[in-house]
Amino acid sequence: MPAVAADLVIAMPNWPSGQATANILKVGIAKKFGLEAEVKVLGTMNAFVGLDAGEVDIQPEVWRPNFDDLVKKYVTEKGVVTLSSRGVPAWQGLCATPEAAATIKTVADLSDPEKTKILDTDGDDRGEIWIGAPAWLSTGIERVRATSYGYAANLTLVEAEEEVAMVAVDAAVATGRPMVFYCYAPHHVFELHKLVRIEEPPHDAAKWKLVSAQDPLWIEKSSATTAWDAAEFHIAYATAFGKKHPDIAKFLEQVDFSPEEVTGMSYALEVERQVPLDFATKWVEDNAARVDGWAKK
Repeated sequence: MPAVAADLVIAMPNWPSGQATANILKVGIAKKFGLEAEVKVLGTMNAFVGLDAGEVDIQPEVWRPNFDDLVKKYVTEKGVVTLSSRGVPAWQGLCATPEAAATIKTVADLSDPEKTKILDTDGDDRGEIWIGAPAWLSTGIERVRATSYGYAANLTLVEAEEEVAMVAVDAAVATGRPMVFYCYAPHHVFELHKLVRIEEPPHDAAKWKLVSAQDPLWIEKSSATTAWDAAEFHIAYATAFGKKHPDIAKFLEQVDFSPEEVTGMSYALEVERQVPLDFATKWVEDNAARVDGWAKK
């Protein structure tokens, strides 16, 4: 028998909270509206292309300001994607383990080879710093920041999947080895370890010159010499899907996760190793009244 086509497609990011949210939406929509969703692993940029093409219906976690370029193109200008009005407050920047923070306190310290040599783990006289997963847009922005601030000259910028990086953080804390890395919240790592945020100049929009990521040379053409702006993330859905299913659009508009809940999702998937769909199924059961409230007209 041929496989039955899903009623809708939910894009799933490759980070824990996004995986949890994608599956909570899948389970919740099936329960309240009787529609079966296919959860498909997609990066945010590919998800927006899919939302435009009618191949994706929902993206559960669109970070701003990271993807403001996509929001401008697909939401503001083309109108083919709608962002839910509710957002989850977030932040991102650079963090240090306690041992690293004793020496490296500010972003200027990262440009001092004498200070960053404590981050050298492979004996090449250059420290290492994890800047994110290869597919993340924020990773490219962190590369821009490293070049603009100057510490790319004396640090090796490491790109690796988040799961690998978090294992490295665990090991560094356990052994007292200094480590500095890209960090964001809400995230379970702050539940596990006492980390210190690297001090940076306050965000200044005039000092962030980011070329569109659609340009193959956007990293080389961009610059950023202050901290990230305050962040938040939203659910996105195809405008056409919202018109076809206004009840589901209303449901998506009323989803209201707190930063603490998002941290718990990250912890459940990354630390407790729960399967995203299993976690989501139990979460929807445990929060039945809450999910019912999202579905109310």
